[in-house]
Amino acid sequence: MTQTDTSETEQTESTGTKSLKIAVLVGFFIAAILTAYLTFVSVRDFVTSYEMTNLPGISISEPNPTPDSSGAVQIEDANTPLQPAGGPPPPEWDGAKRVSILIMGLDFRDWQAQEGAPRTDTMLLLTVDPINRTAGMLTIPRDLWVNIPGGFDYGRINTAYSLGESYELPGGGPGLAVDTVEELLGVPIDFYAQVDFGAFVRFIDEIYGVKINVPEKIKIDPLGDNNTKWLQPGVQNLPGDLALAYVRARKTEGGDFDRAERQQQVVLAIRNQILRSKMLPLLISKAPTLYNELSSGINTNLTLDQAIRLAWLATQIPEENIKRGSIGAEQINFATSPDGGQEVLKPLSEKIRLLRDEIFTDTGAASPAAANMDPAELMQTEGARVAVLNGSYTPGIAARTTDYLKSLGVNVTQTDNAEKATPYTEITFYTGKPYTVKFLVELMSIDPIRIRHFYDPASPVDISVTLGDNWAQNNPMPQ
Repeated sequence: MTQTDTSETEQTESTGTKSLKIAVLVGFFIAAILTAYLTFVSVRDFVTSYEMTNLPGISISEPNPTPDSSGAVQIEDANTPLQPAGGPPPPEWDGAKRVSILIMGLDFRDWQAQEGAPRTDTMLLLTVDPINRTAGMLTIPRDLWVNIPGGFDYGRINTAYSLGESYELPGGGPGLAVDTVEELLGVPIDFYAQVDFGAFVRFIDEIYGVKINVPEKIKIDPLGDNNTKWLQPGVQNLPGDLALAYVRARKTEGGDFDRAERQQQVVLAIRNQILRSKMLPLLISKAPTLYNELSSGINTNLTLDQAIRLAWLATQIPEENIKRGSIGAEQINFATSPDGGQEVLKPLSEKIRLLRDEIFTDTGAASPAAANMDPAELMQTEGARVAVLNGSYTPGIAARTTDYLKSLGVNVTQTDNAEKATPYTEITFYTGKPYTVKFLVELMSIDPIRIRHFYDPASPVDISVTLGDNWAQNNPMPQ
């Protein structure tokens, strides 16, 4: 082979690899808007053909694609945000720790009115556990009446983005929206991605629409004037504009709650459409063009390196390991705002957090990495700071328990008396350290109803264990 032939071959391979990365990236964001990583199950075989390394530790050396004057894709820096727009900066992610992403779609009516910054039309929180290969997604209704941090008092949750933009706060609209959802759900949020409706419609049209089984006759209103349509019950193929109108429709008996179900229905339809054998090669061949056309409609603080890690991870999550849910009628009270001017949804905090725990708690088969690790090893990798508090009537039991736990590798950083006595041992965790919690719960036979989660990133410990009389009287510690 001549030097010229070699150069052309290398250039072809390089272009193909870059196109793959762009296709994965485009797919990641559009699928995320439709509610996530489900789409990426479809790229499993294609991605593995490029021998990408398994998590953790994947390293992408040539990311953030932009076209040059000839239309060829060039790669710049993998470690800068894909669409830096003054939002919260991206945290480092090693590809192994649990990660959460807030997905936001902005209200088109606000864009049309051009009266200040837009509100959010859609909010969806995704969480992924790379070790257990599990994931969850939770839809958040736009009319929830919540406290908006930063001195804004209470308001509809969909106004947080608009306030952050209008007042030019640090982190802007995405930052305030993230802070608001963190306070509502009590979970840390690592990343955000915000998309406009045009990118949604364009992507659906690129995959030739989505097949939807419409459960009952529904009135939809595509963007634009005087084009209201009725969809009849039954299976039908919806192009991008009708798919968008379908997921946005609110004037049904269940209102926003029905809407959340339709959003998730469309996600699965997109996944099924992309799984068609000829769809992926088509998308990959169009990847540079799609990226150029769609990237302007997407803002995120994910870097390309992080996005590709997530896309690769998503191919390894079986559908049965993905939990889906939405805040619905059981988690809210229908109410009016204090001034009586707005119909709002008043959140029932405890019920919302029970739903959160149901959606975000790890279930399903453990990953090969976790399956090959001893529970004590998994616990030690987290390095969780643990407080042991004596809530029993047995003096010295906390000190003895501390020595016992330390001998097993638990990182006990505080030993003290509890504020009040308890007959039963309790565990409270303030940050995301699931393997340590699981280890302690099983070791100490803690009743599930005694497990509590209060998110507090400022807590001096990650987990506190309050020893009850049941532990003092019956435990496996050596005498």
